[in-house]
Amino acid sequence: MNADTTKPAPIGYKHTEVGVIPTDWSVFSIGELFDYLPTASNSRADLGHTGTVSYVHYGDIHTRFHHFIDFCSDEVPRLLANKNVTVPRLRDGDLIVADASEDEAGVGKSVEIRNLGATEAVSGLHTFLLRAKNEKTRAGYRGYLLEKTPVKIQLRRLATGLKVFGISKRALRDIRIPLPPPAEQRAIAEVLSDVDGLIQSLDALIAKKRAIKQATMQQLLTGKTRLPGFSGAWRPKMMRQIGLTYGGLTGKSKSDFGRGTAHYVTFLNVLEHVIVDIDLLENVFVNPSETQNRVLNGDLLFNGTSETPGDLAMGAVVQADIPDLYLNSFCFGFRIYDPSSYDAQFLAYFFRGPIGRQIMYALAQGATRYNMSKQKFLELEINLPSVEEQTAIAVILSDMDAEIAAL
Repeated sequence: MNADTTKPAPIGYKHTEVGVIPTDWSVFSIGELFDYLPTASNSRADLGHTGTVSYVHYGDIHTRFHHFIDFCSDEVPRLLANKNVTVPRLRDGDLIVADASEDEAGVGKSVEIRNLGATEAVSGLHTFLLRAKNEKTRAGYRGYLLEKTPVKIQLRRLATGLKVFGISKRALRDIRIPLPPPAEQRAIAEVLSDVDGLIQSLDALIAKKRAIKQATMQQLLTGKTRLPGFSGAWRPKMMRQIGLTYGGLTGKSKSDFGRGTAHYVTFLNVLEHVIVDIDLLENVFVNPSETQNRVLNGDLLFNGTSETPGDLAMGAVVQADIPDLYLNSFCFGFRIYDPSSYDAQFLAYFFRGPIGRQIMYALAQGATRYNMSKQKFLELEINLPSVEEQTAIAVILSDMDAEIAAL
């Protein structure tokens, strides 16, 4: 990285190869700061809950751990008792770097080891084990070293691969790190650790709220629990009695998308939202002479294809009047005949809930890619409460979604 030295650095700062940094900071390569130690090569199949040696798997670095692995609180898988390894055991302060990632953003994801105590642990497959060779870096700060923006830029430039991105040991060794003095490292680490703690507490609260919502859906969308003031029997209705289906855009080429004054609802917008996010609509060119199905306020949208049967036909409702709105070709729409008799948002929650997921799982067609037949969808028979109870249930679940989104 070449710093832009065409302008003088502000007072108290200096130009370096990683950009402008405070004058009392230094720049070191990872090779100057750390030694590389051998790692194990066991696969996930060799891991379990028995055995005496904990094993840090690169997949867990990407999905479970952030900045640190704390052996006092984090559960780390173990090598099965019949699997022996002779590689060096981890020490507190060691930095483990994942050398492979499915996306560029994950290249160089790393964690610092702490609170090992008497635990034996090793670094595993697709990782580099870095141990500080001097006192230039401080324990507690190392877990954040590779998160700096100039470091991330270098990592992405050096990443290689098409479907899986990786970085070599030699390339990582040459990465340049801007480093503050030890006292400032300690102060920064304390602040970032406090923020990490707040984030973890918030994540735990969000997970709890989501679990409560799932339990609430299980009770309310099946009629096991009734809201105060409602007692009438739920009645069976076929989907063809409730409304009709229509398809998404047809006959479009790649050049039609990203331009034009019309909009369309993307596949992910349907998959990820109970209420279609109008801020995520995308442009598409539709000639006035074309015969295309428009999406109207109150329509339900479903993804008609999925990689897993459990994600097939997730319902999303449109709650806005948008002229010239269309649907992507991988989804289908459902228009209710009489909106005064059915609550579209309730139906969206119903098909996302436990009963809806069971129904769609049973109807999924395919082997590696699963599809939903609109004909079979219309033949579905579901039990529904009165429209008043539908609306009351939808309001409760929508309020829970709003609380989770706010958190």
